[in-house]
Amino acid sequence: MANPRYDLVVIGSGPGGYVAAIRASQLKMKVAVVERDRPGGVCLNWGCIPSKALLNSAEAMETIRGASREHGIEVGEIRFDFKKVIARSRAAADKLSRGVRFLLRKNNIDLYEANGAVVGPNTVALQAVDGKPAPEAKQLEGERILLAAGSGERLFPGMQIGDGVMTSKEALVHDSLPASVAIIGAGAIGLEFGYFYQAFGAKVTIVELENQVLPGFDAEIAEELRRAFVKRGVIVLLGHGYKSMARDGDIWRVTVDAAGAEKSVEAEAVLVAVGRTPLSAKLGLEKVGVERERGGFIKIDDAFRTTCPSIYAIGDVGRPPLLAHKASGEGVAAVEIMAGVRQPGFDLLSIAGCIYCEPEVATVGLSEAEAKARGIEVKVGKIPFRAIGKAVAIGHPDGFVKLVVSEEYSEVIGCQIIGNHATDLISEVVLGKTLEATTAEFGHTVHPHPTMSEAIMEAALAAEGEAINY
Repeated sequence: MANPRYDLVVIGSGPGGYVAAIRASQLKMKVAVVERDRPGGVCLNWGCIPSKALLNSAEAMETIRGASREHGIEVGEIRFDFKKVIARSRAAADKLSRGVRFLLRKNNIDLYEANGAVVGPNTVALQAVDGKPAPEAKQLEGERILLAAGSGERLFPGMQIGDGVMTSKEALVHDSLPASVAIIGAGAIGLEFGYFYQAFGAKVTIVELENQVLPGFDAEIAEELRRAFVKRGVIVLLGHGYKSMARDGDIWRVTVDAAGAEKSVEAEAVLVAVGRTPLSAKLGLEKVGVERERGGFIKIDDAFRTTCPSIYAIGDVGRPPLLAHKASGEGVAAVEIMAGVRQPGFDLLSIAGCIYCEPEVATVGLSEAEAKARGIEVKVGKIPFRAIGKAVAIGHPDGFVKLVVSEEYSEVIGCQIIGNHATDLISEVVLGKTLEATTAEFGHTVHPHPTMSEAIMEAALAAEGEAINY
């Protein structure tokens, strides 16, 4: 039996792979997708979607707790079923995974539930996955191959998962609330789970090697978020590096080091959130001369082509940032470039970064420090949410919007937001940045009142010394 032939074979069905496959089908390509786990990849099944369902439950808990104090609504004793909290998040993931399967079928895309590896410039070998039927085909032939295999959880050497030690994947299905949690890493994943566990009453300690939470983010945003966590009762240890951990009865003792001084953090559970690593090692890349760069990322050009001309890569296996929406955008761009309907190139500075704890954080483009490091003269417009009527009315006056604006043209080249619904508000600035909008366009566009989005308008006016409400 001859190997099935396709115009495009996609390895991975996450937000990069399945979106690329659908767009390719729309462009009249015959497409196959190879997926070893479940349609939707890590994002839908073990990342973005179930974690946001958990955070939504945490937000509901905080709202109910504050009902009497803030709204005069008496709610009585608050009780919860943590197993149902976890089950609800899994149901959301399952529903969307089924949705991706439907979308692939709707777009006439063949789905092969198997392990895929490159064995030639135009050939993908399939191997059976435990618990799933063996694929009928042993190999697929593709005029082009698109690598969208995603990333996996990173561990320090010697770490073993189990017995209360988790990565985000295990935490998403762990349906017993630990009394205390030590979280190693204060990036997006560590902070989101820290907020979640604290909202349900766990004692949370966050350990971070760098001197701010959210390393690499705007320092002012990071400090505002640290203060919010401390106000909630979370212990945040900055400048503390992980050394080791050992079981002591029912608890873990995590040894950390700060400038040569060691201390011990005790917790019932440990969540390891020290980043992710691209899943590029088992794709057979060395057989076809596909080069990888530092960290295991696959080397690509402006057209997403690897060092093997028929093979492309997008998403987490290609380059940072490791974000679902960036992978989707790259997937569309890659197949449109293949089809000749789009020019090579992709603007990473127009990709927003979002953290979904409370307060939320969202950023796009350059921070003030990054702009200055590039020699760009900038001015800054900053508006606290306490100056915005809607924020005060709904009880979320904390946080601010900060716009970074070029001095020469008043073009908005960056934005940092911390506050309620920051991850929704950022899209206005993302669109404006794509259109190369200036403070005049943001500031003179009449925003509806009262809304949180008025802070963006006011920040644009503030950059020019024209703020009305602050």
